[in-house]
Amino acid sequence: MVKTLPLIALLALSSWIAPPGWCGAQPGKVYRIGYLSLPPIADTPPPPRTAFLRAMEKLGYVQGKNMTIEYRSAEGNVELLPEAAADLVAQKPAVIFASGTPSALAAKQATRTIPIVMSASDPVANGIVASLAKPGRNITGVSGIQVQLNLKRLEILKEAVPRAARVAVLWSRARPSHAQDLTAVGSRAKELGLALEFLDVTRVEDLQAAFARMSANRPDAILVMFDYRTMQFGQLIAEFANRNGLPTIFGAREAVTAGGLMSYGPSIAEQYARAATFVDRILNGADPATLPVEQPTHFELAINRKTARILGLRIPEPLLLRTNVLVE
Repeated sequence: MVKTLPLIALLALSSWIAPPGWCGAQPGKVYRIGYLSLPPIADTPPPPRTAFLRAMEKLGYVQGKNMTIEYRSAEGNVELLPEAAADLVAQKPAVIFASGTPSALAAKQATRTIPIVMSASDPVANGIVASLAKPGRNITGVSGIQVQLNLKRLEILKEAVPRAARVAVLWSRARPSHAQDLTAVGSRAKELGLALEFLDVTRVEDLQAAFARMSANRPDAILVMFDYRTMQFGQLIAEFANRNGLPTIFGAREAVTAGGLMSYGPSIAEQYARAATFVDRILNGADPATLPVEQPTHFELAINRKTARILGLRIPEPLLLRTNVLVE
C-alpha cells in the first residue's frame, strides 16, 4: 500500500494549474496528439501517464471525444526509439509528448516542425534544448533536474543509516550529468565520513559485474543515480540489495514501490501533469521555441517501510516526519 500525503497527491495528480492566457480545448475541434515512450504502453496507465491524461481532461481534452492519442513505444529497447519516433511523426499529430530523456532525443531527431513537449531530466546537459529560458527549435516542456540531487540523497542515506561507512554509487557513463556529479558527490561523502565506490551500470552486463563486486566487497548501502537505465534496473537492484541487507536510495518513487528502501527527487507524475499545460498552450498557438522549460519546484521523499522491516532498519523519526510517500 502506498500512502501519499494530501498535498503531494494534489501536486502529483492535479498539478495542471494553467499559466496566464491559457485557452483550453476549443469547441468543435478534435485534437490529434502523439505520445512517445521508451517503456511499453500498458493497458492500465501508470501514475505518470494517468496524471498527464487527467490534467489534459481538466483542460478540456477528452479521449474519444475531442482528443485522439497516437501511442508509440520502443518496448523498453532504446535502439528502437528512432523507428518509433519516425512512425509517430508519419501520423502527423499536432504535437508530440516525449516521455523521458531518450524519447525526447529521438523525437528531436525525427522532426524539426512538429512541436514537441518533453518531460526529460537535465535537457540542456543532454543536448535536447539550447537553454531552459530559450529552448529554441520546436521543443519545450518540463525538466526533471537531477544534478546536485545526489548530494541530498547521500545525506538522507547517511541519516537513515548512521552506521554506514562505505556506499556503492551506481551510475551510467552514458549520462553526461553523472560524470559531472561524481566529483561533487565524492566531496560531500568526505564531509559525511563516507567512502564511496563508483560502479558503472550502463548495460545489463555492467549491472551483473556491479552485483559481483558488491557481493565480494560488501558496502553498507547503495546510492543509485537517476537515469532511465538505472530506473529500468530498479527492481533488480532492489531485489539484490534486499537479499544482501543493503539499504538503498533512488531518484524516483517508482523504484521504492518496486522494493527499494528510499527515493528523493521530483515527482514524475507532477512533471507529466505540468507537461499537459504545455501541450494545451501549443495547441492554442504558442511557439514552443519561446516557451521556457519549467524546472521542478517540489521534491518528494519516499520510504518503503516493508523494505525497512526486511532490512531490520529503524527509520529515524525526523526522517519519517519529512516523508511524503510511505509504502507499507
